[in-house]
Amino acid sequence: MPSRTPQTLPPAFVPPYLLSRLAEHASAPVRERAVNTLTIDREHRALRGFVPPAVVQGTTAIPPRTARPNSPERAIYDAGHKTMLPGKLVRTEGRPATGDIAADEAYDHLGATWRLYHDVYERDSIDGASMPLTGSVHYGKDYDNAFWNGTQMVFGDGDGEVMNRFTIAVDIIGHELTHGVIDHEAALVYQGQPGALNESICDVFGVLVKQHVLKQTAQQADWLVGAGLFMPTVKAKALRSMAEPGTAYDDPVIGKDPQPAHMKDFVVTSQDNGGVHINSGIPNRAFHLAAVAIGGPAWETAGRVWYDTLRDRRLRQDADFEAFAMLSADVASRRFGAGSAVHKAVADAWQAVGVIEP
Repeated sequence: MPSRTPQTLPPAFVPPYLLSRLAEHASAPVRERAVNTLTIDREHRALRGFVPPAVVQGTTAIPPRTARPNSPERAIYDAGHKTMLPGKLVRTEGRPATGDIAADEAYDHLGATWRLYHDVYERDSIDGASMPLTGSVHYGKDYDNAFWNGTQMVFGDGDGEVMNRFTIAVDIIGHELTHGVIDHEAALVYQGQPGALNESICDVFGVLVKQHVLKQTAQQADWLVGAGLFMPTVKAKALRSMAEPGTAYDDPVIGKDPQPAHMKDFVVTSQDNGGVHINSGIPNRAFHLAAVAIGGPAWETAGRVWYDTLRDRRLRQDADFEAFAMLSADVASRRFGAGSAVHKAVADAWQAVGVIEP
């Protein structure tokens, strides 16, 4: 079926409220980097709001597809600390490692994301139609973010004091590329509850990419999003915790993780597109609960339910938490059987976080 058009496009990986916190409370060099990052992110969002993704400024010179069928087609560029994309081509599909850790991590993690979607869900790249996977590293000067611009991934190096390079965690790349999958499927509106669902689904498949790479069961996984992104001096486990939303960080510079884990603590705000990075903790917790209750590799069961729900034509672009919950329970019943362990775990999880009534 044809793709639906996203009505509001997602920003970069690190939420604006956290960057604003850095701009106020960090050291002078980090404050400067945070302000510059916020400026770039605003320009990026404005550009995507007025220009179709295929002609986003500077996103050109992607090599023609040469890989074998049923394989990814990756191209990694070095932006040279500038903001013009894509930069200098440094690695293409099948070529050896460059020795640049950011370029090689980007290559490996793009491949890991492609493999989850292809090998588990039989999806041929982000668009389902062999889309090449392109990434630009060393974007900007100590840029404190990473983003998917509709055609490619872009990675900053981080400021080196609070944030590390943005290629360090495979789930960051899995998260951002999933924004592209959502664009081509449900195109969930990036505002309020549909926007929080958008962010949550990206976290779900980001951690599933990591678990798939590590061959972890739901019980073995750490359920952290962005582990390794913060430097060791920062009091943070990761950017988000799906198992325990609200506990990922508590630090004098970056503040305290604001995510709720239950609808009773839902945050009503006009910031962050209506709290899309904040309230995503509620559906994140539901997925974690379902996956752990089922056991085994989460990508095979709970992940399958979430993927099928995302692709279900009944999922509206403005779906709220309850609509997604009810549809996912129906999908679990249809695929795994009414009253099955998977069906029960999905329904129980949504009840546990207060989205649907017992």
